[in-house]
Amino acid sequence: MEKVLVTGVSGFLGHHCAVELLKSGYHVKGSVRDLNKKSEVLNGIKKEIDPNGKLEFVKLDLLSDDGWDDAMQGCKYVLHVAGPFSVKEPDDQNEYIEPIRGGTMRALKFAKKAKVKRFVLTSSAVTMMGVVYDSNEDTGTVDIKDWTDPNSKNINTYIKAKTLSEKAAWDFFNNQSGDSSMEMAVMCAGGIYGPSLTGNINGFSLKGVHQMLTGHFKMFMIPPAGIPMSDVRDLAKLHVLAMKEERANGKRLIPTTSKAYSFMNIAEILRDNGYNKVSTKKAPIFMVKLMSLFDKEAKGMVPIVGNTVSSDNTETKKIFDWEPIPFEKTILDCAKSIEHLI
Repeated sequence: MEKVLVTGVSGFLGHHCAVELLKSGYHVKGSVRDLNKKSEVLNGIKKEIDPNGKLEFVKLDLLSDDGWDDAMQGCKYVLHVAGPFSVKEPDDQNEYIEPIRGGTMRALKFAKKAKVKRFVLTSSAVTMMGVVYDSNEDTGTVDIKDWTDPNSKNINTYIKAKTLSEKAAWDFFNNQSGDSSMEMAVMCAGGIYGPSLTGNINGFSLKGVHQMLTGHFKMFMIPPAGIPMSDVRDLAKLHVLAMKEERANGKRLIPTTSKAYSFMNIAEILRDNGYNKVSTKKAPIFMVKLMSLFDKEAKGMVPIVGNTVSSDNTETKKIFDWEPIPFEKTILDCAKSIEHLI
């Protein structure tokens, strides 16, 4: 039975990747920073499938080499999903850059050493979206040829870190030496929404939907910003397909909606479907900028407010013969999975 290492298996996407792999007959090694999370992860996965001895846990840290050799042992594929996400601006940029870029390079190095066949990297569409933020236009469409300038003044630290990470990964891939080259596919995800397997609200998107449902959205009004979106279930399935699909090797892939959706679209979907506490009041751009002077999360939002960025997912749809789950279903399934917390 083929083994797959999923880094960050305790995260929102990591849970779903493990489920898809188990359903497809793989043995899963899932990495966590804290082995005390094992039971929570296992209980969430069991809602979808009984691992039946085909799931094991390993302790890994993106900032340390400890355990990586053993974790890679016997694995034919790696899904590198782990990495912090936050729009909040850190006091030190390395708080994001080190675990995101450094963690990716650490995973690549040990995967190559272990002779892993293919490495699937979870990147982000923000590595492309900077071309719109740097333009004089407030709308635009990005595709796989576009690259965010990591030195731009119009991006936040998370966007910079993800761009530096993906660029470093491609440098590694293109400059491999040795008898055999490791294959790689990169998934440039959008905003990730969908159902929580654990019923918990860990992660930016789940917390945001929960805040909307309870009428306690942090900014009280909805900031204007539109980005491509990814249903977590689509994303997990495409990660698994990308491990073996020959046409995915050496490709940047865009597993997102082609259309941009905004926080306002999310609020309206929820409101129209009976979640009456959800506010649909629009926050003026100047208010977000004013809040950014004293709020680190608002500061991180400044680069994207007022912009609407779509994506060209044509090639990804063709390679995988795939159509995105409708975004309304994504949001309603997300809400249903956490409505017990309202």
